[in-house]
Amino acid sequence: MLPQDSAGAVELEEPGLPLTDDAPPGASEEPAAAEAAGAPDSGRCWLCLSSRCCSRTEPEAKKKAPCPGLGLFYTLLSAFCFSVSSLLVKKVQDIHAVEISAFRCVLQMLIVLPCLIYRKTGFIGPKSLRIFLILRGVLGSTSMMLIYYAFQTMALADATVITFSSPVFTSIFAWICLKEKYSPWDALFTMFTIAGVILIVRPPFLFGSNTSGIEESYSIHLKGTFAAIGHAVFAASTLVILRKMGKSVDYFLTIWYYVVLGLVETVIILFILGEWSLPYCGLDRLFLIFIALFGLGAQIFITKALQIEKAGPVAIMRTMDVVFAFIFQIIFFNNVPTWWTVGGAVCVVASNVGAAVRKWYQSSK
Repeated sequence: MLPQDSAGAVELEEPGLPLTDDAPPGASEEPAAAEAAGAPDSGRCWLCLSSRCCSRTEPEAKKKAPCPGLGLFYTLLSAFCFSVSSLLVKKVQDIHAVEISAFRCVLQMLIVLPCLIYRKTGFIGPKSLRIFLILRGVLGSTSMMLIYYAFQTMALADATVITFSSPVFTSIFAWICLKEKYSPWDALFTMFTIAGVILIVRPPFLFGSNTSGIEESYSIHLKGTFAAIGHAVFAASTLVILRKMGKSVDYFLTIWYYVVLGLVETVIILFILGEWSLPYCGLDRLFLIFIALFGLGAQIFITKALQIEKAGPVAIMRTMDVVFAFIFQIIFFNNVPTWWTVGGAVCVVASNVGAAVRKWYQSSK
């Protein structure tokens, strides 16, 4: 769920995806073959084959530039798909979050399998990177289960905002594991994110016993909060692992490990919890299908966005997830977010936007 797999991350690069199209096979041999056959190439005048005619030389075909703003539009579509998937998870209350994860893994496996066969990348990956692929699968699927549980147990806007704390953990883990620089600016953005999460959680030792605006009991709200924070931690770990592997592993292979190991993990947990049950009505079954499709759509659109747009603007546009979450919570659950949630969202979004703008500015130097 890249997205949902790494929701809110600032460094959004995905490995295994070429940023430009490869030249078609044999393209470089065409001029030589044409010259050997006595045919005029694009640089020769058709009237004088022996030498180039400067006045009649045709300009080389230029690669068509992407439509301006197309990358940001893809990002907006990704945010919308992720928000719709989150909304549907919230609507399916009679099915455990782990079981929803299992259904999503099965449906996405059916989609990814033909892609792997078509691309001929294999199913196990390079021997030296298999441990990282396994970690990516286990951590990514755990992150998915936690965020689904958070969506089911707390307000949609609250859970979505907390997921955007993932870049904080990404910066810390990248500093520890990848030896990347952790600047005072990163520390400042971390403090903003922590402040935003505190405003949403409202711990009693700081805010007293006032729990107005929380739609569920505070104990359940707290469980959902820990699940959302856990999602942010595991999503950040997954992103660091993906960056560690780089582009040496096909993107679809990383998703394959994610869905296969996720399915194994969810089945084991469901067996332990005894929570397995078929959906009671056709509508819930339809929701499960759309959860998988919109989740995959969010991944595809964010990947397409990063192929044609810089990571900074994409990270800023990804904050539309929060806007959609607020709108859906008001429309579908008749629950107006409290000022505490709004304040927390402002802090977390400001932290993400600040980090994205800073990295964007540094990369443009």
